[in-house]
Formats: sequence, structure tokens, C-alpha cells
Amino acid sequence: MSLDQATATPVSTSTQLPLVTYVLAAGTFLMGTTEFVIAGLLPEIAQDLDVSVARAGLLITVFALGMIVGPPSMALLTRRLPPRQTLTLALVVFAAGHVVVAVGSSFSLLLAARFLTALATGAFWSVAAVVATRAAGPAASSRALGVVLGGGMLANVAGVPLGTFAGQVIGWRGPFWALAVLAVLGAVGIRRFVGHDGPQHESSSVAAELSALRSGRLWLTLAACAATTGGVLSTYTYIAPLLTQRAGIASALVPLVLVGFGVGALAGSVVGGRFGDSRPYPVMLGAATATVVVLGTLCLVADQPLPVVGLVTLLGLVGLTANPVLIAFAVRFGGTAPTLASAMSTSAFNFGTAVGSWTAGLTLDSSLAEIGPVAVGAAIAAVTLVPLALLLRVTRSSGRVALGGWRALGDRRQAG
Repeated sequence: MSLDQATATPVSTSTQLPLVTYVLAAGTFLMGTTEFVIAGLLPEIAQDLDVSVARAGLLITVFALGMIVGPPSMALLTRRLPPRQTLTLALVVFAAGHVVVAVGSSFSLLLAARFLTALATGAFWSVAAVVATRAAGPAASSRALGVVLGGGMLANVAGVPLGTFAGQVIGWRGPFWALAVLAVLGAVGIRRFVGHDGPQHESSSVAAELSALRSGRLWLTLAACAATTGGVLSTYTYIAPLLTQRAGIASALVPLVLVGFGVGALAGSVVGGRFGDSRPYPVMLGAATATVVVLGTLCLVADQPLPVVGLVTLLGLVGLTANPVLIAFAVRFGGTAPTLASAMSTSAFNFGTAVGSWTAGLTLDSSLAEIGPVAVGAAIAAVTLVPLALLLRVTRSSGRVALGGWRALGDRRQAG
């Protein structure tokens, strides 16, 4: 049985996206909130747990590490489960991990809970991306992913700022209790709106799944995924110290700056998804170049509050614009293993986040201080242009996808 059938949602042939797309976006809203809310609460968490801010940042790094190993392993372990069951189970485990964080007092225990939560998040993302693309059809796959990823970006507009504000008022553990409750409600919603059918892959073996990952285009796409996200999130992880200690912005205003980033990220995700179907390479190359420019400028004006706020908003707008296109590329280039390919793209995004945030944390104690993470982000973002340029060259020489778009690929399952 194909994953198209497993979604129990007919492939869309109209301009209107299927309802399941928005249900999945609600789930990614929770995932995006938990991944980024800690960035706004690092000082509070560090003080409560009696650790340094750089050490508290490991709660983000370990989440990223879990998202590296989690998506592909979960994609293989849940390959014979119906998508609805996988998505529901992921949300239940997600809720349990947040309860542990909300009640735990040991930093090591919190790290373990964050890792467990990341595994659940990875399982959700992997299946959600493929269900969305198959439900929408090849002509609207990037647009559907733009909406699903938009849920994660909306987290930066509403979830993260509200969580940061609530954490500052009632304590940083409060938002984690709220996320646990919302995850349980989300599991109920998935059971209600995502159709029940057969397993994602009924007959293919693990070896067959892995053999589908021999595409050179896929690995170039994964390299671009790692670099583009690593560049942005190495800066975003330590945005609170940059805003308060370098730019002199009051800590009470940090949530509002995060709203600006989130609004930009949401707009960028939607725009990237909408134009990515017809102009994928201009979207990706343009976003990567703009990200380098924004981060480079941020290094130069880091001590000026108003320019910093504007640049953080611009970073949200351009930094993650290419993500829907990159995931759609991964799903297509994964051939007969779209779920595993989607999982690999999630792993790549978080590999970049883990390496970037870890490296950025080291620079806080250097002479660069709060500017260090921004400089690291600019360097990583510049690397994004290398795999994108190679991918464009390989694609042009093969004649499969020109600058004008990729609809000619149709619904081919083998793109490698």
C-alpha cells in the first residue's frame, strides 16, 4: 500500500489544500514551540538550575541531537504502523517528556527528557511531511509543506513569545506543563482528523528503504538543510544574551523581539512554499545569500537596539524560507523511501542546529562574547551556497529540473 493511500486523504487536484495539512500544522506548532521556547528562557533556567547560560543552552543542543538520530530511526521503527498511529504515539511521548521537564530538578534528567521529546518530535515531523506532500500532490507539495512548516514558524510568532512571557511571570516550568496538555489534545485531534488505514510501507524491507538513499541529489539537499538551519539557529539559540547584554534591550521586551522573528519566519515559510514549486533554485539561493548579509550586518551593529530588532525580524524572514523547498526536494529525491528521506532532512536540519549551537556557545566565553554566535551563524550560512550550487549544476546537467521549476518531474518515485 502506498503512503498516498495511507493518508486516507485524496491527492489534491485543486488549488485548495486538504484539511489534513492544517491539522498537521497544528502539531508542528507544538513542536516548534518546545524547540525554541528555551532560547527565550535561558537566563531563568540557568539561574534556577544553578548552571551557566552556555550550559543551559545544552537543553537546545541535546534536543537537536535527538532530532538527528530520532527521525531516521523512528521512520524505520514505525514504518509498518499507520501514519495516524505514529503521529498519535509521537504526541503522547512528547507530552510525557514535557511532564518530566516540568517536575524535574536534575539537569541531567532534563537533558534526558529533552532527548526523549526530540525522538517523538522527529517521528512526528517525518511522517507529517510525507503525509502532507502526498495529500497535496506534486504540483502543490512545497506549498503544503510551507503550511505545515508554517505551524512551526507560527510557534515563533505566538508559542515562543507567550511561553517566554509566561515563563518570566510564573516560572519557566509553566510553559512545559502547558505544552504537555496541548500535546494530549493534539493527539485527540490527530485521531479525529487523520484517516486510519494501513501501514506506511507494507512490503518493502529495511534494506530496500536504505538502498533508496543512494541519490547524490538527496545528499546535496541534506547538506544544504544542515547549513541553512545551522546558520540561523546558532544565532537564535543565544539571542537573549545578545539582546539584553549587548544591545541593552530590557529582558521584558525579549518576547516582543521574538515575535518579530516569528512573524518573519512565518512569512518566509509561506512565501518559500508558494514560490518554491515554480522557482525552487532562486528561492533557495536568494534566501541563503540574504541570510549571510543579514547576519554579517548584525555583527556590525549588535550594540544598537533598533537595528538589532529589525535585523532579527529580517533573519526570521529570509533564514528559513528555503526549508519547505529543501524538504520537498528530499522527499522527491528519496524515491521509494520518502518517509525516510523526509526523516533524513529533519536530521540534517538538526545536525546543523546542534553543531551551530554548540560552537556558538563556545564563543560566548571568547573575546567575541555575545557577537560570537552571530559570527558563527554567518559562517555556517555562507556554506549553504556550496551544496546549493552543486545541486543546481547536477540538476541542470541531468535536465530534470531547470531554474523555472520542477513540475516536469510529475509524480516520479525515483529521482536519484
